[in-house]
Amino acid sequence: MNPSVVGVDVLDRHIDPSGKLHSHRLLSTERGLPSIVKSLIGSARTKTNVQEHSVVDPVEKIMELKSTNISFTNMVSVDERLIYKPHPQDPEKTILTQEAIISVQGVSLSSYLEGLMATTISSNASKGQEAMEWVIHKLNAEIEELAASARGSMRTPMAVAAFVEK
Repeated sequence: MNPSVVGVDVLDRHIDPSGKLHSHRLLSTERGLPSIVKSLIGSARTKTNVQEHSVVDPVEKIMELKSTNISFTNMVSVDERLIYKPHPQDPEKTILTQEAIISVQGVSLSSYLEGLMATTISSNASKGQEAMEWVIHKLNAEIEELAASARGSMRTPMAVAAFVEK
């Protein structure tokens, strides 16, 4: 859903004793920065790396995702936190809480860059929602396919057994 992501490496993934899924990933992104931004940061390099930690709690139905950039940290620091949880009054809906701390230092027009990045992060929230909906749809389709396959394989031996007995 995000064309700027050019690589994803899973560094660690495990389920803790309480059943929560923990993932630690490294994302590589290639951003097309405006020329004014490139001149402000003094670099034509646009590839950045981000580390991401997520925790999925299937009991509470909460997913928390924290990410931080590990490239350009001497100029730009972005710490982002997303929390997906059920709506308290409508279980068919999900609440997304998004927080980001953006700090630009050592470059001119730092407040302009902070505002530009905040706008970009905010506009990407809808892409995150689309991605989550895509994953949920894909999982539901796979579950349905497995269930149909299981129903079909359960019928087959019985039909074969009935045919053999005749």
